[in-house]
Amino acid sequence: MISLQKLFSKDDQFFELLEASAEEGRSSVQALMKILAKNGRNLAMDEFTASHRKDKEITQDISELMCRVSVTALEREDIEALSNALYKIPKTVEKFAERYIIAGVEVKDTDFSRQINLLQQAIDIVVGMLQDLRREFNMQKTSQENAKLQKVEGEADTLMLELLKELYSRRHDAIKVVILRDLYELLEKVVDRCRDAGNVIFQIVLKNT
Repeated sequence: MISLQKLFSKDDQFFELLEASAEEGRSSVQALMKILAKNGRNLAMDEFTASHRKDKEITQDISELMCRVSVTALEREDIEALSNALYKIPKTVEKFAERYIIAGVEVKDTDFSRQINLLQQAIDIVVGMLQDLRREFNMQKTSQENAKLQKVEGEADTLMLELLKELYSRRHDAIKVVILRDLYELLEKVVDRCRDAGNVIFQIVLKNT
């Protein structure tokens, strides 16, 4: 295990910004839970717009910092890859929220609780992996956490197949089938985005141990 404090000065802001980006992803999932709890009533995009805007600013701050700092604990390509992966999490959540609000009455009684549970697990693991990364490069722990993330992603794939089977049963209105398939795919994609971020973290630790 290699202490990060030996590799970069205390005023290095990269990890702080990366963690902030991951927290914006978690905030977007929490905001999504609130929207779904309203069950079609008084829906608004305010929280998602603010979260996405904040994360966009964080991503820009990371890019600007890379231009100013000559020596970093992580390779620049790894910082960029991780920043981009984290940015896509709230962006995809926001896209789901937009379409959910547009669909309105067509989906107001749809239960998304199983997908949301998987989203919560995935984003919490990503935030934890980033916090661990800031402290040290621990291959064993990172591997274990990444395996948990892969398991969650696999469960999301299985759930998607189950939901598609129900949609294709011919028991639903065709328009509703199209809408729900789009929404289901976006929620699965959020989990995929979390998996992508976890894979980047795993590769970072693998290269540095």
